[in-house]
Amino acid sequence: MDFKDQILQLASRVEKLLPQLKTEEATKNALIMPFIQVLGYDVFNPFEVNPEFIADIGIKKGEKVDYAIMKDGEPAILIECKHHLEDLDPHNSQLFRYFHTTKAKFGLLTNGLNYRFYTDLVEKNKMDATPFFEFNITEIKETEIVELKKFHKSYFDVESITNTASELKYLNELKGLLNKEMILPSEAFVTFLTKQVYSGVITTKVKEQFTPIVKRSLNLLVSDTINERLKSALNQEKQMDVADAVKMEEAVAEPQNGIVTTEEEIEGFHIVKSMLRQHVGANRITYRDALSYFAILLDDNNRKTICRLYLGTGRKFLVVLDEAKKEVRHEIQSVDEIYGYLDALLVVIQRLEKVKV
Repeated sequence: MDFKDQILQLASRVEKLLPQLKTEEATKNALIMPFIQVLGYDVFNPFEVNPEFIADIGIKKGEKVDYAIMKDGEPAILIECKHHLEDLDPHNSQLFRYFHTTKAKFGLLTNGLNYRFYTDLVEKNKMDATPFFEFNITEIKETEIVELKKFHKSYFDVESITNTASELKYLNELKGLLNKEMILPSEAFVTFLTKQVYSGVITTKVKEQFTPIVKRSLNLLVSDTINERLKSALNQEKQMDVADAVKMEEAVAEPQNGIVTTEEEIEGFHIVKSMLRQHVGANRITYRDALSYFAILLDDNNRKTICRLYLGTGRKFLVVLDEAKKEVRHEIQSVDEIYGYLDALLVVIQRLEKVKV
């Protein structure tokens, strides 16, 4: 399972866990430690993740940060954790006070839902008041996953992240400003845009006339962009469905070596594909038919069997292979019952992603 899939899998679990997390410690154990693990660090190895890291402040000794991610024996990222219901305010944060006392270049303030990354862009060795990168894990976007991956143990490079931190900070600030302008365009913004299309004198009356036009134009631009992307995604989906349909027709129409692929087997394939598409790319899930069973594979590789379907005229089975490649059979009455075995299939997917070919 690649980094993106691991993050999305963690994100899917978060909201289900929240009602059980009554304390900060529970939040750390259920949400934040798994997050650190997804970043590739061993949370049980103090040489990689040092819990309760001591960061003395002047005469105040024994002050501790929840975690310090270590690199070459020195802290690289300081992490302060809050309960998931707590507001994240860096000015009231211990992290804000501890940052300058260590060699750490980055600070992370999180409540297990919101993650805010800080550095010292404004004043050296003093943590900035605003994060250069932040996201909510339950709403994480593709672009945010790309940026987060830079903090993974395998890719972590202080200089590289520092070089992009300034750009990210201003990118987020500009995005916030544009969002405000969309909701309520400022006079300066309206004047700037009006000058591009109106040749007369920009009077107060003209600005009042153009303010709702500017707001509507921005909303239309966003709406059109979303519609274009949806149209593009639907077209791709249609192309994939057509390709699958052609493959099915070819398999049914041209049986080879006595193998006949049935519509029921194809239906089972589509069920498995739809169940797993949030966890692995849909184009990676394929099938191969055999005389005695119908195999659903990862990457069209017969060493990466996701499951086998036995859908003959007698009893029907969904079969997964354990670590020793032995069949584990689950009797089903119809292919619809495959939906009840998502967890079993996800265990197989996780194991297959580690297989080296």
